[in-house]
Amino acid sequence: LKVRLVRSSPPSSQFKATFQESYQVYKRYQMVIHKDPPDKPTINQVRLVPVSFEDPQFKSSFNQSATLFAKYQMSVHKDSPSDCGENEFTRFLCDSPLEAEHGPNGPECGYGSFHQQYWLDGKIIAVGVIDILPYCVSSVYLYYDPDFSFLSLGVYSALR
Repeated sequence: LKVRLVRSSPPSSQFKATFQESYQVYKRYQMVIHKDPPDKPTINQVRLVPVSFEDPQFKSSFNQSATLFAKYQMSVHKDSPSDCGENEFTRFLCDSPLEAEHGPNGPECGYGSFHQQYWLDGKIIAVGVIDILPYCVSSVYLYYDPDFSFLSLGVYSALR
């Protein structure tokens, strides 16, 4: 048995080189020990999309995200349809006081507000609304398709 201490933040070359292998061990552990289904969202099925109507990915997924938000709010929080329309969705989870910024030493995606979209079979099944700041990531809100609650997407998102 050989144990290595590998720096994950900032990611070292060893971390980057062994990431996929480590991820596969983690995924197998989750399936065997915690009985996670094999189709639980993977790292390749999560998209970080800037909250900006100028961004093509954000614009193209807006209707799907807004519809999922309404489904979640009505099912989980028992909101009325009028409480979770597109205007309410935009006001609550798209209008952000943060300005997008790309610093020379910052993350590749930059700083600002993002929708972390979880995709399965070409469909968004959860969205984590996050703010990426210089010294932290702040989770603003998470909503998911109640039909996929068995995947424990809130827990998965928090750990991710």
